[in-house]
Amino acid sequence: MVPVSSSRPTLVALVDDHAIVEVAFRAALADIASVQFVGISPTVHELLDDHPDAELVVLDLRLADGSSPISNVSTLRERGMSVIAYTSGEDPYLVRLAARTDVLGIVRKSAPVGVLLETIRAAVDGQALMSTEWAAAIDADPELSDARLSPQEESVLAMFATGLKAQSVASALGIAVGTVEDYVRRIRQKYARVGRAAPTKIDLYKRAIEDGFLPMPGRS
Repeated sequence: MVPVSSSRPTLVALVDDHAIVEVAFRAALADIASVQFVGISPTVHELLDDHPDAELVVLDLRLADGSSPISNVSTLRERGMSVIAYTSGEDPYLVRLAARTDVLGIVRKSAPVGVLLETIRAAVDGQALMSTEWAAAIDADPELSDARLSPQEESVLAMFATGLKAQSVASALGIAVGTVEDYVRRIRQKYARVGRAAPTKIDLYKRAIEDGFLPMPGRS
């Protein structure tokens, strides 16, 4: 999983069954010195054969082979590859499926190229970037179960999920570092119990956005 050593560029591949997309994609990525575009494949399984060393994969949600976004993301993640979903957005169901997987971002194909590049830069640093597409998918999802966090747990999650270290959270709340760590463990346990596992800090960030403890992008 990215991030990788800063001494070499991150290897980025594209899964899309429209070969002409490669031309625009390659040109856009030429502006990012920290990545190297290794090529395009029409399916996930072909990508694993064609570009097995890829570290970050930009994945079209609707492929001609009819494969499921959930299955595709799972397959890529099992190989240690990070994933950005890339979609025309014509099927909200597919976008909602992707929003509930372990992707680092969802980008609409009609978005300005700068949005895609910003998401890729964040992914290279191992960070999730919540887009308005991702936010809309979460808003439309009626199946998010309430983890029933306490007010203090909500406060800890809201700060910790933004990237603050436990020491900073402890100082802000006037509690011990060990207490913050205990809260984070309980928060993870509560989300796991309702089927919304959050084993990583990126997952905690997603849960905080989903439950309204952090603002949706573009909202105050």
